[in-house]
Amino acid sequence: MTSKTSTALITGGTSGIGRATANKLAQLGIHVLVVGRNAERGKKTVDEIRAAGGKADFISSDLHDAASARGVAKRAIELGEGHVDILINNAGVYPFGPTHEMTEEQFDRVFSLNVKAPYFLVAALAPLMAQRGKGAIVNLSTMVADYGVPGMSLYASSKAAIELLTKTWTAEYGPSGVRVNTVSPGPTRTEGTEAMGEGLAQLAAQGPAGRPATADEIAEAVVFLATDRASFVYGAKLAVDGGRTAI
Repeated sequence: MTSKTSTALITGGTSGIGRATANKLAQLGIHVLVVGRNAERGKKTVDEIRAAGGKADFISSDLHDAASARGVAKRAIELGEGHVDILINNAGVYPFGPTHEMTEEQFDRVFSLNVKAPYFLVAALAPLMAQRGKGAIVNLSTMVADYGVPGMSLYASSKAAIELLTKTWTAEYGPSGVRVNTVSPGPTRTEGTEAMGEGLAQLAAQGPAGRPATADEIAEAVVFLATDRASFVYGAKLAVDGGRTAI
């Protein structure tokens, strides 16, 4: 799965953990397809990968419903010359606030991107992987899906759903050679978490590592699970959270 003909589809692939993962997979000779809403960031990501000798393409989508997920899958299959070998469900939104302040619009937005889009991407791509007898799917979760944190009801519950889906998809597609696993990051410094300010460092200080992760550190774990280095890893959750959920 690390040959030059392999194709990886990465949602939220134009920034943060997704972009770091795309760069690392491209360095392995994998054709990376990065999905995002911002065409300018998409072009920049692709240009940087190509300049470094890698192969990359951008797919524009906001992944807000089943139809958009199917559209991304169809385009990815075309760009991948008939196959997608790796799917990284990385895109996500995480509005914070007390449950009683969350609106239905916020609820729908979180679950549409964090749960519905991965669900229908897997529905479109996993059966094709199963037909070929190989494939890898990596879902991104969060450490706060493991314990209660005030103000994170929407985000954490959407990721808890993804963790259960990892197990279900392993049961459904694992016997056909499709490995489905989860990476569960702790606080990570990315463009998306800049708005948290000192809150990010305070959250990270609760773990043994005592600091936030870099996007590259999380991406290393994603790449491990996405490639043949993890050939006997099925249905696992890899916590990359500086030890927070261990204590």
